[in-house]
Amino acid sequence: MPSSSPSTTAATTPAVRPVREGIGSAATSPHAYDAGLLLLRLALGLTMAAHGSQKLFGWFGGGGIDGTGQFFTMSGYPAGNTMAVVAGLTEVLGGLGLAVGLLTPLAGAAIVGTMVNALAVIWGGGFFAPKGNEHELLLTVGAAALALTGPGRYAVDRFLPVLRAHRLAYGVAAVLVGLATAGVILLLRK
Repeated sequence: MPSSSPSTTAATTPAVRPVREGIGSAATSPHAYDAGLLLLRLALGLTMAAHGSQKLFGWFGGGGIDGTGQFFTMSGYPAGNTMAVVAGLTEVLGGLGLAVGLLTPLAGAAIVGTMVNALAVIWGGGFFAPKGNEHELLLTVGAAALALTGPGRYAVDRFLPVLRAHRLAYGVAAVLVGLATAGVILLLRK
């Protein structure tokens, strides 16, 4: 029986051995990640869509366009009703886009842009409720994370040729667009 020297073993043994997946395997199934991303997308997306429907339609105890427009005006934004429509549409469309995984980087960026403005309005109340910003901050970071990671396998994006294989660059570009748009809107605020 020939002996193995360290140099012979290193040359013939691969540096990383693939882990076989199966029952009892320590490897995580890729479907676990996809299921987790689906759950996150549904929770965050439907939450944002519900918030947008409060602004647009007055559903779920919301103020509708007029009530939300008054809030925007009091918060220093010009054309309060127009801002209410823009914010409502952004939240509904961005939220539904996240929920179903459609144009996920852009849907995430839409939520990031809207929530950066929400954070600017409530900033200074501390981190914790009742006047805190933890809810808005969590929604902002969650949307940015989904834009960066992509939607996972259980998403409409898997059927779109350009977005089938999510790239980090798509997410980074989308988040930057969301932040830039938020910045422009904040410049309009008094």
